[in-house]
Parts: sequence; structure tokens; C-alpha cells
Amino acid sequence: MAYSFEQHKISGAIGADDQFWRALEDGTFQLSRCSSCRNWTWPAHFRCGKCGSWEFEWVTLEPKGNVFTYTRSRYAFDRVLERKDDVPYVTIVAEIPEAGNVRVMGVMKGDEAGLKIGARVKGSIEPPSPKTKNYPSIRWELDL
Repeated sequence: MAYSFEQHKISGAIGADDQFWRALEDGTFQLSRCSSCRNWTWPAHFRCGKCGSWEFEWVTLEPKGNVFTYTRSRYAFDRVLERKDDVPYVTIVAEIPEAGNVRVMGVMKGDEAGLKIGARVKGSIEPPSPKTKNYPSIRWELDL
């Protein structure tokens, strides 16, 4: 099945983060920043919570950060048959220092040895697949 972001958008979403998904689809990691006060805004919004501006820019960044928190899941909560071989898996919330420490969630890739709060991680972008319900995804890997 060919991927098209517009065909697989989550219904009911406000759409402020559409550019995030489009960028991942194109292989780049982008986060939103207010064009007026330069405050990083993630998750994306249509209006800046700091200065009230409606103008945002999407900045391409290197997906690097530090583990803010993580959890190990031993059950595929969404019961997607395509994910059964991934259980157990680790989900990481990483703070991105280059973007004011906004936090971005993704699934861990690679060995867990050395995983701890504050550990450095680097992200890689994986293309859409049936396993990800046709969305691209960010995978965090320890950057030792």
C-alpha cells in the first residue's frame, strides 16, 4: 500500500502537527517554533502560548536528545497483529536540547543496556508501514 499522509490522517485531529508528519515522511525531523518570540512549541499548536502569535516556522533539526522518561510495555495495547513480534518494547520520551527541551516520543531501537534517565539518544526515521498504520515514525537509539 502506498503511503499518502493526507489519506491516513487521524480523524478529529486539529492538524497543527501535519507538517511534523510530512517532514518525517520526507525523512527530516522538524519541530515548530513561534516566528515572533522564537518559543519552541511542541506539541504543535496554531497559536503561541507565550506571546499569542499565530505565525510559526518549522525548523529542521538533528534528532538528538536526552531520555526524559521511558516505559517498557509487555502488551500490544492496540492489538495490532503486525506488532506482536515487537512485544516487549520500550517507549522513550526524549528532550531535544536544540529545541528548548521540548519532548518527543518514539519507540526504542537497539539494545537497552545503558538506558537510563538522562542518557543521550539519537533518532532515526522509519518509513510508514502497516505496523505503524501508514505513518512514519521516530526511533530512539542510545548514543553512547
